[in-house]
This record gives sequence, C-alpha cells and structure tokens, in this order.
Amino acid sequence: MSYLPPSFALTKDPVRTAVRFPLRLQVSLQTPEGILEAMTENVSASGLLLVARKLPGVDTKVEFTMAMPSAIMGTSTDVKVHCVGRVVRHQQSETEQKAAVVIDEYSLEAS
Repeated sequence: MSYLPPSFALTKDPVRTAVRFPLRLQVSLQTPEGILEAMTENVSASGLLLVARKLPGVDTKVEFTMAMPSAIMGTSTDVKVHCVGRVVRHQQSETEQKAAVVIDEYSLEAS
C-alpha cells in the first residue's frame, strides 16, 4: 500500500465539492456479476475513483471494504471502512478502465 502524505494530497475539482486524496488502495468490489479487483486512484468523503482492467458499468451497485491508512486517519492503526455505493461514471482506454463510485452508505469496522 502506498499513499502521499496529507500535505501533498489535497486536490480539488471545481465541479466536485469533496476534497480528494490521491490514495492507492487495493479494493475487492462485490458486484452483481461477482468480485472484481481494483485500485483506488483517489478517495474523498463521498466517493472514489477506481482503476482496473475491468470495472462495472454506470448504475451498478458495488460493495467493498477499504483499509484507510492510520497516517491519513490520525489513528494508531489502519481503519477499515465498509462501503455500499454505485458507479456514476465510467471511462475506458486500450489498457484500463476507470470508474467513479459514489458512496451511499458506510460503516467503520473494528480492527
């Protein structure tokens, strides 16, 4: 797992209101078609951008758990966050796909 320190991590898009952190976290997505492995490109309080060879299409419901790094969370250990969301944007190139996921529900899991 790798991430940038908070001092380097703040990016903001004028269209999106949540601050995004460029975190690279491994995520296993539970989808109606099965489990897909992906990597986050950035994470915010309201969603995340995923990158993988194959990702679900727009309007697909997804469920996943992320281990948020302790250095980012200000805790002594990583914090597991279980999320339920949906794909709101999908992009494809020759080598990879990207999908923006909005988080509709989340809960913190005890370590």
